Order: sequence, then C-alpha cells, then structure tokens
Amino acid sequence: MILINLYPTMKLTFLGTGTSQGIPVIGCKCSVCISRDIHDNRLRTSAMIDVDQKTFVIDTGPDFRQQMLRAKPDMVDAVIFTHEHKDHIAGMDDIRPFNYQSGKPLNVYASDQVQEALKREYHYVFNHLKYPGVPEVNLHKISGNKNFEIEGTKIIPIEVLHYKLPVLGFRIKDMAYITDANFISEKEKEKLQNLDVLVLNALRKQKHISHFNLEEAIALSQELKAKRTYFTHISHLMGTHAEVSKELPPNVFIAYDGLEVEIPDA
Repeated sequence: MILINLYPTMKLTFLGTGTSQGIPVIGCKCSVCISRDIHDNRLRTSAMIDVDQKTFVIDTGPDFRQQMLRAKPDMVDAVIFTHEHKDHIAGMDDIRPFNYQSGKPLNVYASDQVQEALKREYHYVFNHLKYPGVPEVNLHKISGNKNFEIEGTKIIPIEVLHYKLPVLGFRIKDMAYITDANFISEKEKEKLQNLDVLVLNALRKQKHISHFNLEEAIALSQELKAKRTYFTHISHLMGTHAEVSKELPPNVFIAYDGLEVEIPDA
C-alpha cells in the first residue's frame, strides 16, 4: 500500500537564535549566560527550511558548521542571505561538504550588496584561478522588489531596515522570516498578511537603534495578526527563556536553537 500525505507541511528549523555574540557571551556572568537551561544557549541566528522536498538555509553565520552537524540535513539545495553582517555570512566556507556530496556548486541567493561582501570576504572562492577544494557557488542576484524561485518554490523578498542598512526578509508560502530589523514600511507589511508563522527579531527589552525590542516586536506581531509568531536574534539582555516566555501573549513564542516548527503547505 502506498501512503499519500494529504496534508503536506513544510518545516522551519531554528539553527541559531542568538545575537552577534551568541549566548553565553564570552566572559559574562549574568543569569542568562550562566543558565543551565539549554533554551538559553544560543548560536548565531540562522534558519533551515524544508519545503517541496528541498532544503534551504537562510544565512551561514560563524556557527554554521556546528549547526549543520546538529541538524544533520541530507543535503542543502540553496543558501539565501539576508544581509552582509559577519554574524550572517562568516560560515560560508563550510558549504564545501555539500559541494562534495552533490558534485556541483551550491546555489547562493544574495543582493548586490551582499554579493560584494562575499566576494571581498571570500575572494579565493571567486578568483579566476581557484585553489583546489575551495567552496563552489553559483551566485544568483536577488532584490527587494522582485519575487524569485528556487527549485520551483516561490520566494517573496521583504525589504526592511536595520537602522540604515537594507536587509531582506523572506516569505515562503505562509511563513515569513525577518531578522535584523527595526523598520518595515506599510508597503512591505502588505506582503506579510495572512501568515501562519511569522519569525521576527526581538533583541532585548530596552529600545535599540537597529533592532526591534520586545515591546515593538509584540506590537508588530499583533498588528500583522499571524497565527503564530516566533522571536529570534535574542540577546542575553532579554532575560531567561523561561522568564520572558511567561510575559508573552498567546501564540507568541521565544524561539530556541533546534526548535522545529511545522507549517501547513499552502
């Protein structure tokens, strides 16, 4: 008998949910950094999407190798970059095992500004004469004003601002992923209607110059009326996972490393 899944889902895995320093922060003895709760240990922010029998990774930060060893994907079919900050691109060299497994370059989707940073940071990848064994990539240009497809899956880019730096969020079916932002225009919010899952950065409780704080992130999640909202890019200044979770409205959650969320495949 052949079983057919009548209710297909896509899966979101939070590979990392911490800010640029991660948690624990080096040398810090605050209650969060010394917590024995595994939910308070946060690698740098990244996510993995399993959809349409393909696997996409959003951002390859400094902890990418460790995240892949923990998540154990059979293959990564594409990497999508949100922006060029080091905590989001510093692990790209570790895509090499996927090159070896597939025998071909990995498709990488990035804006012009991110591609410029990748070519600067990983010049050896893009040299005309390549050293044997360097990562192999196919670069694809994306922008905030044009939808694109990866292996037949439609991706809707969301333009946001990280203070003054342009950053891209992404909507895949009824899930949207936004990190490193403190402003979303009304026009871009139109792309965030009727979501099953919204992922949003919420750095800490105090206001911040380039990230939503907890109060702002809660207000935005309520405005957009997603069925479920998960906060990521969490600082040790937020407080412990257990404490903050008690303060959240229904259907709003603090994400944690390794959390897997299933989303109905619209």
